[in-house]
Amino acid sequence: MSPGITPGDVSFLALQGKLVLSKAVRNLSDVQAAYLAGLIDGEGTVTLSRRHRNERRQLVVSIVSTERSLVDWALQTTGVGKITRKRVTSDKHAPGLTYSVSNRQALELLRQVSPYLQSYKKTRSLMALSEYIALTPRNGRYRGDLAYQRDRFERAFLAVHSRSELHSSN
Repeated sequence: MSPGITPGDVSFLALQGKLVLSKAVRNLSDVQAAYLAGLIDGEGTVTLSRRHRNERRQLVVSIVSTERSLVDWALQTTGVGKITRKRVTSDKHAPGLTYSVSNRQALELLRQVSPYLQSYKKTRSLMALSEYIALTPRNGRYRGDLAYQRDRFERAFLAVHSRSELHSSN
């Protein structure tokens, strides 16, 4: 066990017959989960994103802010994810930061915060929680009907957005 990591902070994943150490999302208090949900609703995203052009989309939860303390809090509270800097294109712009977590860690974070989400991101979270694991083989091989089902899921997931909420209320 690495220094600073307690047994409760990690989980073991079986990949190709080997045990791989993976950081687990910390158990959040109701207050922490609700606050994170507010940050995600207001300044964040719940999406499927590609890291590389020829790869399938991965689940990503992110929060964007110009306040370092806010993204630091998200990282320290959850115990997972990363913080990246956004490029500044003008001296008039404040440097932006993005806290992001992906794949199964993002799924576990959504499990804890989804009861508190209020925007279209709640619908996306519930879709991911109910379908993402079944449609995402760990080996990345989409055999038979699974590729079709995954494509259909991705289209339906990405079709849920704030503009669709506006149209459904009229």
